[in-house]
Amino acid sequence: MPFLNHIQRWADERPHDTAVVIAGRRLTWMQLRDFAAALVAHSKAVTSLCEANSVEFAAKFAAAVAGGRQCAVLDPAWPAQLQEDIRRRVETCAMPATVSPDDRLEDGAPESTFLIGLTSGTTSVPKAFSRSRRSWQESFKASIEFFRLRQDDVTLAPGPLAASLNLYALAECLYAGSEFQTLGSFDVGDVHAAIAHDRVTRLVLVPTMLRMLSERGLTGCVDASGVRTIICAGSKLDARTLEAARRWAPNATVFEYYGASELSFVSGAGLPASQLAVLGGTGIGRAFPGVDVRILDDSGLPLPDGAAGNICVRSGMVSNGYLWGDDGQALKSFGGWFTVGDQGYLEAGELHILGRRADMIITSGRNIYPHEVELALAAVPGVSAVVAAGIPDDLRGERVVAGVVPSHGAVTAAQLRAGLEGVLARDKHPLQYYLLGELPMTERGKVSRRMLADWIMSRDPKARRLDS
Repeated sequence: MPFLNHIQRWADERPHDTAVVIAGRRLTWMQLRDFAAALVAHSKAVTSLCEANSVEFAAKFAAAVAGGRQCAVLDPAWPAQLQEDIRRRVETCAMPATVSPDDRLEDGAPESTFLIGLTSGTTSVPKAFSRSRRSWQESFKASIEFFRLRQDDVTLAPGPLAASLNLYALAECLYAGSEFQTLGSFDVGDVHAAIAHDRVTRLVLVPTMLRMLSERGLTGCVDASGVRTIICAGSKLDARTLEAARRWAPNATVFEYYGASELSFVSGAGLPASQLAVLGGTGIGRAFPGVDVRILDDSGLPLPDGAAGNICVRSGMVSNGYLWGDDGQALKSFGGWFTVGDQGYLEAGELHILGRRADMIITSGRNIYPHEVELALAAVPGVSAVVAAGIPDDLRGERVVAGVVPSHGAVTAAQLRAGLEGVLARDKHPLQYYLLGELPMTERGKVSRRMLADWIMSRDPKARRLDS
């Protein structure tokens, strides 16, 4: 693994400093090294690790990638049958190197595979891709530079370690020699307590978590002035969440970035505490250190500034490709430029994200990405969450609709329309709005635009038409 030699280094140099605190249990660098080293002899050539957050998870993960070993990290919340199916596939598809019980807790060859990643798509069985040790070594160098991670930072990533965002944060901290913390499970009160009492300086989380922590932290007078870095990923920060985070953690630089499991980091931006926020919009910063970004058409030809097409990257962080599930569309290469099909454009060096082509709505001959609509509506006062979709229309082909979860009280279609004036082009405005008690979610926990359309077309009471 790309951080094992670093664990050895920190255990030698700072044996009694804290390495990890997980679910209330603490391990020093020496304890983590010794715990993981003792497990190496019992770790197979290929491991499917499926456990809740714990210090045992951290030690087992380190041991499972020692030498030439490979590890797939499964979500313990997945159904038992899905877990078993993935275990069988991993055993069948992985091509491990020879390992020995005498192997030590040390990194294997840089070009060798160490991680079998699992995408979080909406299909019953996720796609699996492999990563080389070198790809994460390159990622560590880039992210530590970009996010300015310091050894005296205390990072709290309150989500499940089975999720790539949090697993990477753990590994990044182990590489950098910086303390890492997480919880047994996400709880707003527990996160607030950790921030108040455990010297947390750095948060790594998704926007929905940040909104809850910020708004409830402001209400409960939870002091987050010691937090100096907030890193958000998974979806673009909406205006309301950013504004709440800036008030709750007034000294923090708020980072957001775009990436993909198969590509690693692509672009990002940091908003210092003293800098005026430019709210809304689809921009998500400039290319990450060590990454080149281009917009190419479907033939692989470059497009000019402002023209939308495939977001393509070239970097040493890209994965090796799929072990299973490759349909030829999810990860494509145009002469060494890789894309996962996300659409966007470059403007003055900044990358703008429009969304997946599969989500695109074609109405009256115009292409509209629901991501743009959702970002604009999320900034309207009274909106807690939003999802946009296209449904069949005899006149237009498709028409844009939106479902909103109100933050408090009631919200009207007239308020939503007014909130979009001057923010979103008129031809991109939803023609109809629906009140939702909750967002439509798949079994895998992803927001489903298709499900919203199904609710609307079947007149499901989960989506109630909003009057003007």
